[in-house]
Amino acid sequence: MKRIVSLCLLFCLCLSPLTSLAEETPQLTVTAPSAILIEAGTGQVLFEKNSHEKRHPASVTKIMTMLLTVEAIDNGQIKLEDMVRCSDVAASMGGSQVYLEPNEEMSVRDMLKAVAVASGNDAAVALAEHIAGSLEGFVTMMNQRAEELGMKDTHFVNCNGLDDPEHLTSAYDIALMSRELTKHPLIFEFTGIWMDSLRNGAFGLVNTNKLIRFYEGATGLKTGSTSVAKYCLSASATRNDMTLIAVVLGADSSKDRFGDASRLMDYGFANYAIAGTLLTPEDLPSVTVVKGVSPQVESTVSKDFHVLVSKNKLNSIEKKITLSDSVTAPVHIGDKLGEAEFFIDGKPIGGTDIVAKEAVNKIGFMGMFGKLAKQLLFGNTTQTLSDSVK
Repeated sequence: MKRIVSLCLLFCLCLSPLTSLAEETPQLTVTAPSAILIEAGTGQVLFEKNSHEKRHPASVTKIMTMLLTVEAIDNGQIKLEDMVRCSDVAASMGGSQVYLEPNEEMSVRDMLKAVAVASGNDAAVALAEHIAGSLEGFVTMMNQRAEELGMKDTHFVNCNGLDDPEHLTSAYDIALMSRELTKHPLIFEFTGIWMDSLRNGAFGLVNTNKLIRFYEGATGLKTGSTSVAKYCLSASATRNDMTLIAVVLGADSSKDRFGDASRLMDYGFANYAIAGTLLTPEDLPSVTVVKGVSPQVESTVSKDFHVLVSKNKLNSIEKKITLSDSVTAPVHIGDKLGEAEFFIDGKPIGGTDIVAKEAVNKIGFMGMFGKLAKQLLFGNTTQTLSDSVK
């Protein structure tokens, strides 16, 4: 019964895009009217303030633009080396820009760099048109992806964040799409740039996200500011295998948004940790293989698994290991051998499958004959005769 209850609780945790780990609201000074702090790997919320309040996101919108771009790269639709032509529409964008001329061409790599580092509105539109064929088509893609990610507070009207009464989102939703973006390591090659250039060095770039230079472990993601949205930011940083995302919307000044984000991430790094060594080699023994060319198969976890816990709970983690006594060949890499579950104070905090680390083929007739002959002549210290002929 306890196992059924535990699995039900784990299933419920998976239903929500983001889950809350903090038992109570921490005492933090956050000047912005809306903010949230999450851990990217687990999606757990560590702090939130009016996180579902719908607000203008300014250029933080470009997180979705960058997400759709890297997804298009990853699925082979476009390549970093592809050339992107700037249309009249893209060239007409105001605000932050890299001053693209109509019909000017840049590679996807340089356009993405212009968006991530300089927040180029013109480059964002050029990429959008290149991927979807039109700006309108790309905005439709943005809203469809938002719906897939569970971004219920969001409606996009453009790809660059220029003010529009109907272009709205929330800190919570920005955290969702930011988390999804961090699943693509490629993006950090761009969001982590402090200074660079375009047009063979003729046009200098300096990252609008000052945390890239001044905050330890900062990796991105995107700033934004307009007179309506005020100062916004989705910031990411990684330390000790833990990635935090802090979203700040509507701050009164650029200094305030960076200060709020820094305090949020300082709090997260100070109070939480990834329990990355929950399973020891003793927890992952080899499993007997029946009718296999090898008598045993090594076990491992099914994925890179980590659990986020309060630092004061690190020594309170309990684990339950369930492992098969034996498996029958053939065994494929990734075949389930058992499972591991983790608890604090009797409450489930996560789990993972234990799987085969290697493949073991089924033994053939000649192999079986040779093994039987060897057993008859010399005896067997690794696998019994009855196992071989089952």
